Formats: sequence, C-alpha cells, structure tokens
Amino acid sequence: MGGEAEAVRGFWRGLGLAGGIDVHTHFMPERVLRKVWEYFDTAGPLVGGLEWPITYRREEEERVALLREFGVRAFTSMVYPHKPGMARWLNGWAADFARRTPDCLHTATLYPEPDTADYVREALDAGARVFKAHVQVGAYDPDDEQLRAAWGLLAESGTPVVMHCGSGPAPGKHTGPEPVARVLARFPGLRLVVAHMGMPEYEEFLDLAERHPQVRLDTTMAFTDFTEGFMPFPRKALPRLADLGDRILLGTDFPNIPYPYLHQLQALERLGLGGDWLRAVCHDNAAALFRPGAPS
Repeated sequence: MGGEAEAVRGFWRGLGLAGGIDVHTHFMPERVLRKVWEYFDTAGPLVGGLEWPITYRREEEERVALLREFGVRAFTSMVYPHKPGMARWLNGWAADFARRTPDCLHTATLYPEPDTADYVREALDAGARVFKAHVQVGAYDPDDEQLRAAWGLLAESGTPVVMHCGSGPAPGKHTGPEPVARVLARFPGLRLVVAHMGMPEYEEFLDLAERHPQVRLDTTMAFTDFTEGFMPFPRKALPRLADLGDRILLGTDFPNIPYPYLHQLQALERLGLGGDWLRAVCHDNAAALFRPGAPS
C-alpha cells in the first residue's frame, strides 16, 4: 500500500493541505463488521448485479494504520444498530475505541426505543462528537416520536448527525427526503449531515440544504465510477454543489468500498469545481465543524 498511501498524501499536498478529514469511516465491533462484510459480499442484486468487493478487508489495527498512512488526520467510527437494545452497547464500544484512537472523532448512534434520550445524553456526557443514524438499515422513521427528545438534545448541543437517509443503494420504507424534512421542521437547528449526498435523491437533498443552513452533505461513494454506473449525480446540479461548497464534507465509507481510497478523491477533483472547493470539502469544512484535536 506504500504507493497508494504516497499518492493520497500527494493529493493533499497538491491542495496545500497537511492531510484530510474523513467524516464517514466505519469501525465497529469485529463480529458486527464481519456481518456487514457478509452483507456486501452478497449485495450485488441491490446494485444491478455489481460485485461489491471490500477493498480494505483487514484487521482493525491495520485499518487504523492505513488511514494514518493516507494522511487522514481525523476520522469517525460510524456504528449503527438494526434492532432495539443494540445502540447503547455500540456506544460503549465506540467510546472505548475513541479512547484508544485519539484521531478518531468519538462517534455514537441511536435507535427509536424508550431509553433513546437517556443513552444519547450519556453518550454526549461521555464526549461523543458525532452521531450516526442509519434509516435504511434500522428501517425506522427518523421522525419517530421516540427519537424526538434525542434530536432535541443533539440540536441543542450542536452535535452533528451523519444520517443515511437516501434511498441508495436500495430503498427502505422510510428513506427519502420527506421524513427528514419533517425532522428538520421540528428541529431546524439540527446539524444534519446527509450521507452519500442523499443518493439517488441528490437534488431533493440539495433542496433541503438550501432551505436549512445547518444541513450538510457528505461525499461518501458519490461521483465515483462505481456509483455513477447506477446512481449518477446529475450534471445540471453541479452549480448548486459549488454554491454549497462550505457545507460539503469528505466521506468515503472506508473500509467498505469496492475501489481504492484514492479514487474517491480523484472523483471529487474531476468535478472541476476548483482547488478552493476541494480544500474546503477535504479538510476545512470538517475542521470548522469538529475542531479535531480540541478537548471533547
């Protein structure tokens, strides 16, 4: 991986950056991660029969070391439950991972259940700096009444929430912009980061970002050859993407990506939106939002 790592570091240097900040990377308990990998190993029918090989199928220490070799200065441990009673346990694991991995932004998660507000408050008190919500995998309505107190806590604390709410790679019962719009109507101050640029409802989620100053989008898997093959970003929306350049954040889905890490960066570069836009997306926007290195 020495050649790839040098190429990624060269990408940062070309932008005048010492490194990048990746707001959408996955570290989770090993048995959970293995289940996720098993899902992707058989996920081809969900994306038009395409294979989805895991490029960085390695042990945890190797994956952390590789991100550091790539010059990624801060990253997340996106964990997410698929059933009740799982989120609190995942939050405990993620808190421990953050303690032993100082360049990881302490990540937590949530699920609609009676004690959601309690464990969200506990996670915030423990220093959580970003939350992950996965509407597709969790199969829940983000406007579920059991989540409202938690959204209020997160909005009040200014804690960003990375939410997989678009209908890609396969739609769910509650995916799409409408349920998210209802949440934002109740909590307009929620710092929502729409994962995957909201694919494939790219333009609808750009609409939400234009209406709500605290809404951001991450680039995870968007614009890559893999995704453009079945859920292409509309070229006509590129000017809107440029105008929202201060609210687009680099995300990659490392390690669960079917191509090299460098390709995500090159896919952003070939959009042709310029060096200032790329610097903001790859580092400055996330640095302003998370202040990595600051005390929790």
